[in-house]
Amino acid sequence: MPPDSSQSDLFGAPQGAAGPDARVEAGAEEGAEFFPEGTPIAVLTTQPLDRLLDYRAPAGGCWIGAFLEVPLGPRAVLGVVWGPGTGSFDRARLRPASRVLEAAPLRAEMREFLGRAADYTLTPMPAMLRLASRAPDLGAPPAARRVYRLGEGTPPRMTEAREKVLAVLEEYGGLAFQLSELAQMAGTGTSVVKGLVKAGAVLEEEAPRDMPFPRLDPSAAPKALTESQQAGADRLRAAVAARRYSTTLLRGVTGSGKTEVYLEAVAECLAQGRQALVLLPEIALTGEFVGRVEARFGARPAEWHSGVTQTERRRTWHMVAAGGAELVVGARSALFLPYRDLGLIVVDEEHDTSYKQEEGVLYNARDMAVLRASIAGAQVVLASATPSLESWVNAEAGKYARIDLTDRFGPAVLPRMEALDLRGEDMPAGRWVSEPLARAVEGRLARGEQSLLFLNRRGYAPVTICRACGHQIGCDTCDARMVEHRFLKRLMCHQCGETKPIPAACPACEVEGKLAPVGPGVERLAEEATARFPRARVAVLSSDLFGSARALKAEIAAIAAGAADIVIGTQLVAKGHNFPKLTLVGVIDADLGLQGSDLRAAERTFQLMRQVAGRAGRAEAPGTALLQTFQPEHPVIRAILTGDEEGFWAAEAAERRAAGVPPFGRMAGIVLSSPDVQEVFDLGNALARRDGPLRRIGAQVFGPAPAPIARVRGRHRVRLLVKAERSAPLQAALAEWVAQVKRPANLRLAIDIDPQSFL
Repeated sequence: MPPDSSQSDLFGAPQGAAGPDARVEAGAEEGAEFFPEGTPIAVLTTQPLDRLLDYRAPAGGCWIGAFLEVPLGPRAVLGVVWGPGTGSFDRARLRPASRVLEAAPLRAEMREFLGRAADYTLTPMPAMLRLASRAPDLGAPPAARRVYRLGEGTPPRMTEAREKVLAVLEEYGGLAFQLSELAQMAGTGTSVVKGLVKAGAVLEEEAPRDMPFPRLDPSAAPKALTESQQAGADRLRAAVAARRYSTTLLRGVTGSGKTEVYLEAVAECLAQGRQALVLLPEIALTGEFVGRVEARFGARPAEWHSGVTQTERRRTWHMVAAGGAELVVGARSALFLPYRDLGLIVVDEEHDTSYKQEEGVLYNARDMAVLRASIAGAQVVLASATPSLESWVNAEAGKYARIDLTDRFGPAVLPRMEALDLRGEDMPAGRWVSEPLARAVEGRLARGEQSLLFLNRRGYAPVTICRACGHQIGCDTCDARMVEHRFLKRLMCHQCGETKPIPAACPACEVEGKLAPVGPGVERLAEEATARFPRARVAVLSSDLFGSARALKAEIAAIAAGAADIVIGTQLVAKGHNFPKLTLVGVIDADLGLQGSDLRAAERTFQLMRQVAGRAGRAEAPGTALLQTFQPEHPVIRAILTGDEEGFWAAEAAERRAAGVPPFGRMAGIVLSSPDVQEVFDLGNALARRDGPLRRIGAQVFGPAPAPIARVRGRHRVRLLVKAERSAPLQAALAEWVAQVKRPANLRLAIDIDPQSFL
């Protein structure tokens, strides 16, 4: 059903009449089915149940898609009207729904999206509904509230606590906060905020609970575009103007100005009065991107990610549904907001693995973006310097349009890339920066330029071993080695997050002074850089070193302004950051990603190395990327150095096609977990024996086998892998297959369609 373009108040409850006026007042779609009071209705709740529940429509009636509060046992739970009652129960025994919530009903387009996403990922519908209703106080009325925003006064006395409050308000661009929320974000008491109110530095005012976001001006003049940028922008504008579904792969080398090109598609979408969504892979990128949007369109967009306050999350959810938010910038879960009229989805850095949700509902946001747009009649732009093989294949097959930006914007040129063969280097124990790389860093220090040393390992050392007995310190609840984080003075499990102090003595033999770190992490690399370059300012960029997204954004902004001479970073630094003074990238271990049996190992190594190398030379000064490797002849290393991306993708595609694996075949991972190791193996073997539904579609079952990390959070894990042809009806066969076995209460079974991780 096409979206209703009329603007209406979506927060009034139904009044019982079924005419057009009542429909508008209820926020329902044109032609939406109305259920008078007492009529049997089928309700989908957010509770983990395997069916719809029948209720009687509440006083005043309700529309299909309406959010309700319904009784379930002794509790009141959230539900949505999914259709007429099934009629399988005596009408007199049906309990009435308690009330209609003052939230916009789920549109038919959204209900279809949730249903099709559930079918594809084999996820129960209640879990999908939970994704679509993640707003605090969803049904609370839009009453006025007291909010606090940045004022123009200056307090007569500045304290550290006051500085924190003002810093939060300045960072969020004048957004309003509730008192307790502002105090919590600043890490102060509410009295500090009230003191700033008295001083005029903070304004206290009454405001509606959910205000529309400022209008964006799509007619504002964009930055001057190059000829190739303008050609790409014109094609994207035409695609959006067509008001029908299509997908375009926007491939541009690092620094080519892809963002400015797809912002022109956003401008076209806004000019049509439709809504746009831009997905980013990393929360640390949102600050810089929101600033670019504000510079382009004159106002800040709505944001949806883990760094947004609860007040703003509620506001964004309601305004997206009401049409009061024209542009949303967010993480992958922003796909499940209730858009009123979605016209464009941009997936920036579309190759990034963080778009795959690995817990709860297992979905890939890139694929779900394409599904959602196809239902909404919207345009999708997949932007990347190093696209995923899936997107490259779809573009080669003509399923996706393709736009290429082959040159960097302005005077910037692509960095020179070179391999440093470590086989000929005599490096002392405990040292990881080779002499050629050290000389290159010293040259940059002499010229006042920045260097980046890249190592994709968090912490100080990946393993801590006892030199007396050989014991390696592991997690108490996982089969994983604990990683030393010396800056935090803790050992940390990167699987479950458990931490404990670094012990003075070996836990096994109790000998003191014999525990030694093995291998480098970014913290150990920073220690080496500080000793090797004592006058340099060294900064470490790793997600676990920052307590909040705000702190991480501030550090990135400081580095971009020149606050560090040497940056030590994990893959976090490869995700679209722009450091104008950075002219050297040194990759400490270019071979690290080539280890293991992951079918995407070559692809991910190629992408990561090209992305991180692209941080160098993004301004006037030319850049250089040096890759330390023991395998300079490896095909992936050669492809990285030569820049023959098309040749690499063609060779990788040929290998995958021959093996019948994605994107030329289908795979599904099944993970069984339980505190009882025998229980998971028994069920895994039972599934492997009853593979008839899968054999009927020509699929193969591998396993069961212990997962590479066989115990996480005290639960033993067993994996099975299913492989099928591309055209095979895999989901239906999988559902029939797992339904044959009865699972013990404490055993969990997760199905991952097209798994990205095999841990």
